[in-house]
Amino acid sequence: MIKKVGVLGAGQMGSGIAHVFAMHGFDVVLFDIAENQLEKALVGIKKNLERQAKKDLVDSTAIPEILGRIETVRTMNNLADCDLAIEAVSENEILKLDIFKRLDEILKKEAIMASNTSSIPITRIAAATNRPGKVIGLHFMNPVPVMKLVEVIRGLATSDETFDVVGLLIGKLGKEKSVSADYPGFIVNRILIPMINEATFALFEGVATAEDIDKGMTLGTNQPMGPLTLADFIGLDTCLAIMEVLYEGFKDPKYRPCPLLVKMVEAGFLGRKSGRGFYLYE
Repeated sequence: MIKKVGVLGAGQMGSGIAHVFAMHGFDVVLFDIAENQLEKALVGIKKNLERQAKKDLVDSTAIPEILGRIETVRTMNNLADCDLAIEAVSENEILKLDIFKRLDEILKKEAIMASNTSSIPITRIAAATNRPGKVIGLHFMNPVPVMKLVEVIRGLATSDETFDVVGLLIGKLGKEKSVSADYPGFIVNRILIPMINEATFALFEGVATAEDIDKGMTLGTNQPMGPLTLADFIGLDTCLAIMEVLYEGFKDPKYRPCPLLVKMVEAGFLGRKSGRGFYLYE
């Protein structure tokens, strides 16, 4: 039974995952090497809980108790007694493989290891460990407290027991699962990120302005957010990383990253988190 959950990475995704687990009664150990990032994560979780309380999604009097379930640590060894560890660091394969190798040595033998990767093969990640049957992909959608879907990705060696345990866990979090085979991009990002890339090509080739591209997709196809606005929200570096995984994984030119997307990332125009992407932000 999973009672204690470790989350590796206190960025937007990691803090959201920690928020949801703590809100549903789990003890959470939130790990990051940067103290300021951990502090920022706790502030963000508190604000999001207060926002949920205003919408009657959580009892405001329960917020201190929920926050009290989250322990922040800067040493990975503090995750040793977790029943489940979820990696949610940046979309960098070398970094992820290193984390899983270290986690494999730290966690108890029966613990499950999951990756929140949005595109990197779970089978490859699992092969870096001595417990591939207990490695699985759990791709939460952003923002985690709001979005109902969790993509579940089985590696070739993922056991039925591991798959069943995480399936029950997702239900306890009030979320739904969609199950994907272990191919680059899985379901959501294999469809979503090439759409964003094509919207970037439309801007790059002068088909329309960013505003008109987004307007066309929101008002013309009833999407809640235009693809370029969404790219800024996700982070252009993340979008590029996923496109590169798709391009490398399938060797298909239709997944070629748009040159404009590459240049914007090189310039540090990463979207909301940097203050500038396809749009400017304060």
